[in-house]
Amino acid sequence: MASGSRAGGPEDSVRNISPGRLGKKAACASPGAVATLKDAAASPVRSVVASPRPVKGKASREAARRRLQLPPASRAEAAGRAAEDEEEEEEEEEPLLSAPEEDAEEAQPLPAVCTSPMRGMWRDEKVALYCDQVLLGCKAEDADEAMSKYLSEKLKIKDKWLGVWKTNPELFFVKYEETSIPFVGILVEVTCKPQPNSSSCFKVTVSLAEPFSSNIANIPRDLVNEILEELEHSVPLLEVYPVEGQDANIHDVALALEVVRFFYDFLWRDWDDEESCENYTALIEERINLWCDIQDGTIPGPIAQRFKKTLEKYKNKRVELIEYQSNIKEDPSAAEAVECWKKYYEIVMLCGLLKMWEDLRLRVHGPFFPRILRRRKGKRDFGKTITHIVAKVMTTEMVKDLSSDTLLQQHDDLDLALDSCYSGDTVVIFPGEYHAVNLALLTDDIIIKGVGKREEIMITSEPSHDSFVVSKADNVKLMHLSLIQQGTVDGIVVVESGHMTLENCVLKCEGTGVCVLTGAALTITDSEITGAQGAGVELYPGSIAILERNEIHHCNNLRTSDSSKSTLGGVNMKVLPAPKLKMTNNHIYNNNGYGVSILQPTEQFFIVAEQALNKGAASGDKKDDKMLSKVMQNLNLEMNNNKIEANLKGDIRIVTS
Repeated sequence: MASGSRAGGPEDSVRNISPGRLGKKAACASPGAVATLKDAAASPVRSVVASPRPVKGKASREAARRRLQLPPASRAEAAGRAAEDEEEEEEEEEPLLSAPEEDAEEAQPLPAVCTSPMRGMWRDEKVALYCDQVLLGCKAEDADEAMSKYLSEKLKIKDKWLGVWKTNPELFFVKYEETSIPFVGILVEVTCKPQPNSSSCFKVTVSLAEPFSSNIANIPRDLVNEILEELEHSVPLLEVYPVEGQDANIHDVALALEVVRFFYDFLWRDWDDEESCENYTALIEERINLWCDIQDGTIPGPIAQRFKKTLEKYKNKRVELIEYQSNIKEDPSAAEAVECWKKYYEIVMLCGLLKMWEDLRLRVHGPFFPRILRRRKGKRDFGKTITHIVAKVMTTEMVKDLSSDTLLQQHDDLDLALDSCYSGDTVVIFPGEYHAVNLALLTDDIIIKGVGKREEIMITSEPSHDSFVVSKADNVKLMHLSLIQQGTVDGIVVVESGHMTLENCVLKCEGTGVCVLTGAALTITDSEITGAQGAGVELYPGSIAILERNEIHHCNNLRTSDSSKSTLGGVNMKVLPAPKLKMTNNHIYNNNGYGVSILQPTEQFFIVAEQALNKGAASGDKKDDKMLSKVMQNLNLEMNNNKIEANLKGDIRIVTS
């Protein structure tokens, strides 16, 4: 089955929607019918990258597979051999469907489908649409009925229209490249008379429209007609996308379909109607906010991808269980029952993980489980501190600058050195490439410093872990190092509590940049931060940061479908209460959002503050300068001699949520 995770709107994912409910007794339930929607709506590909499937017969299937692996010049010869193979079959079979001849009709390019109206909506507009218009305060168990009613009413506007039917390539091809053919699209005429059942199972009658059009130029018309006849010209409504160029009503139909797709793709959960929920629309609002946070970069890209993959895995595993149950024709054997329960508990675990992801208190800054699991060691019993040398081989030259009474331990592994540390110890790292899982477990007051050029002391994260550098110590210092983030989804450095100092370091981010959580403090001097998918430095309410002589550039690299709403860039502050930030002699440039952004509620004071900030920055009037100073004072923001330039959205901005 061709499926995969695709970034962007809900139409960019493979849908596996079942109207059934996975209840507590579902693991060994009797088999039943399963309805699923499979669709991957990506850009049309007009190239010959696969061959049509054979109609029937074992020999035909084998011949087609052989032909798919041959270069085009050899296909005629392969087709001849296939005919010989078929003659040897005892059972009479239909001939292999050969490649279209040169004079065969070529499918025209697909017309443009209606653009998704959902993409241009702000989050409050989405909330109003679902909560106030579609669901209207209904309970979770009534949501499916509400969606069906909404869709039925909208479809009365226009019962016949042209659309692109986007379906799974498996319906047409024996073998194909998933990345090259995400779907097979056919231009069809739709006759829409939905039955009063679940909106996720609506079927419509379709027929080939003229001119014959597809995203696969050489797909045979006869094959398409045959497939439609097998389906009795009935396809899932949510697989059909209205095309542009029809009357104005078609846009209302397109919006209605998009509303239902988005609901089942992202807002609906199979467990919703199995649990008591006093206010279902409030839950839907939270999920809309979650989706918007993913789209605008508030939740960093790697974390968003992990959530999407978990949600997709949950849906696929659920369908896998139901299909497995459907294949049990009689009472399940002991082995079948065990397999059912195994699949069921895997789904339960994924369900629990998704619920954690949806909890706003747990998704504030990344991973959704406690990271610091070990207790603070404190001082050694004999009161001495040790300097840990990290190098493959230690020489006297390495320690010539240390005092004669220094206690030394040599390690060839940075993790071992960190694991051996007590409060007050120093870890000295010599040039080389290192990995260190224990950097995510900093609980004691230590100094970690490189000897030599910072570019030559490279510490790379472990891709299999969520976190790279995480501190809960009172005072940790990292000096003369290059931190290279690979695969981890949390901030490259996260200060959960206490104080951390970064001095003369290079931070090459892949996920979020540096995160300073509520109550924590950070000092960064003479360092470089680049490549973050969110802000380079993220300050949470009530945190403290001092930034001096740093370069913060090329941050907010998250690819979002709505870049106009992405404001993160060099430094981002979240209030209330406001964090304290002192910035001196920093260079903040070439970030995809603002140089400095301040995210806060839409209270009247902050609206006035934003106006004053913008006006003061533009005019330079003394009165306005005083207002600007007052605003910055109220926000605990002190900025001196910083160079903020060439940022995509602007230099500094107060952003109201």
